[in-house]
Amino acid sequence: MNGQTTDPATGQPREDRTPRVVFACVRNGGRSVIARVLTEHYARGQVIALSAGTQPGERIHPEVAHALAQLGLDTSRERPQQLTPEIVAASDLAITLGCGEACPYVPGVTYRDWPVGDPGGQDDATVRRIITDLDTRVRDLLHELAPHFPLAPSVLIP
Repeated sequence: MNGQTTDPATGQPREDRTPRVVFACVRNGGRSVIARVLTEHYARGQVIALSAGTQPGERIHPEVAHALAQLGLDTSRERPQQLTPEIVAASDLAITLGCGEACPYVPGVTYRDWPVGDPGGQDDATVRRIITDLDTRVRDLLHELAPHFPLAPSVLIP
């Protein structure tokens, strides 16, 4: 992970070394929100998750909010925001979910691409498959970033 120590929100030095991940997609209304919410749920402070979009929409996709709510996950505080170089620079890892070349490149930040379908405007079954895909990817990522931290059972297990 990189050695960035400045918080982009405050401009102040970061005192903690808690891993920070930014999930980036185009509208910041679906994939990146799902990944952020799942990460925050499972990590319980062991990893900080942010999400942003290269062309942020006006709101979270309602089908995403509905599907996550059915799993007991709250999206009421999620607001699409612009992906900036500062947000990327304050992260140790940037995971792209469909923004491709439009994502700002910041030297020293590790980038990964997760090719995941867009849940916007999709039926419940498709949104659920996307959540299932992201749930697996997020859990694997957390095992990598916080290997000794015990994860709670998947929200997908009844």
